[in-house]
Amino acid sequence: MAAAGERLGRPAGPGPGCGEEPFGPSVLGTREHWDAAYERELQTFQDIGDVGEIWFGEESMVRIIRWLEKQKIPLDSSLLDIGTGNGVLLVELAKSGYTNLTGIDYSPSAIELSEKIREKEGMSNIKLKVEDFLAPSAELSGFEICIDKGTFDAISLNPDNAAGKRKQYVQSLCSVLKPGGFFLITSCNWTKEELSNEFREGFEILEELPTPKFCFGGRIGNSVTALVFQRKKDSCLYPS
Repeated sequence: MAAAGERLGRPAGPGPGCGEEPFGPSVLGTREHWDAAYERELQTFQDIGDVGEIWFGEESMVRIIRWLEKQKIPLDSSLLDIGTGNGVLLVELAKSGYTNLTGIDYSPSAIELSEKIREKEGMSNIKLKVEDFLAPSAELSGFEICIDKGTFDAISLNPDNAAGKRKQYVQSLCSVLKPGGFFLITSCNWTKEELSNEFREGFEILEELPTPKFCFGGRIGNSVTALVFQRKKDSCLYPS
């Protein structure tokens, strides 16, 4: 049994890998799975206008926006949504006044879906592109804020060298995020301590954001971990 404040098992969704037990390789870590999933969501949106799953629920978006507002992050700050999926988080950020928004996803169907939702919401200022974060293009750089809501979780479930892909993720983050920039991550598969270790090269924890707690067997735990990291100005695995 986990100690108080640690994960008490892998909770059931909503998020990639949530509910997976044990934490190991899974189809949820493959591109094929997400291509098929977003093809279905795209068809559903075209049929009935349903935007699809919101990973970790609407409260996760509220939590992120509240933190940005609390920190008085300028509305024109460059912000990257890593693994944007349906792009709903970016839409909510745009509705809150943020103007320099970019979303990437390696699934073409996800980007097609997010483009249609962007068009429906009239948010033409949101930039969307098909891109694999583990192999970022040269122009994907200089961001002041990076947000991950489940993408690192999915990468961690990849059946093909997940450990290597996690290291590549950290290197990619170093390459796209400015020194001193902020990285907000929401995870259901990793504790605060585990994430701190994963991102120890080049990043330091700035804040842990409050998430819902539950009690099991007299112990208290969090079903979701939400952290804010800051990129160190003098250290990173990847050249600035």
